[in-house]
Amino acid sequence: MRRQSRRSEERRGNGREVLILGFVTRAREFVREVLIEFRKVTWPSRQELLNSTAVVIVVTVVLAFFLGGVDIGLARIVERILR
Repeated sequence: MRRQSRRSEERRGNGREVLILGFVTRAREFVREVLIEFRKVTWPSRQELLNSTAVVIVVTVVLAFFLGGVDIGLARIVERILR
């Protein structure tokens, strides 16, 4: 009885091999689908990318100064209240 179960296990492969092959198959399919989707994307030109980056940097700096000013103003107000 033991001999027959070893043979069937050798033919089927152990469960770990099956899991690894399933993972590799799924990973390969995922990468293939990602590449297909990448081909559908409309990528920005270099100039559009630079313009968008500049806008993000300028807005971030302006917002940082604004929030810094509000923070300083509120800190002074609280300081006067607590004196």
